[in-house]
Amino acid sequence: MRDDPLFYVVVAACLAVLGILMLGIGGFAKGGEFNRKHGNRIMRWRIGAQLVAVVIILLFVWLRRQG
Repeated sequence: MRDDPLFYVVVAACLAVLGILMLGIGGFAKGGEFNRKHGNRIMRWRIGAQLVAVVIILLFVWLRRQG
């Protein structure tokens, strides 16, 4: 599995979602002006990144079953 370049794309997509999630949680925990100003935008970024990650994971699984 590690010799498949798409595996690393899947890992990168998951790490991107994790990074955005941590940024959102940190902003929510801090509260204040940052959360008011950027909270919804970060949530939209996370949802978009999750969509991309799920599509890449499904593509990875589909391609692995084909070959």
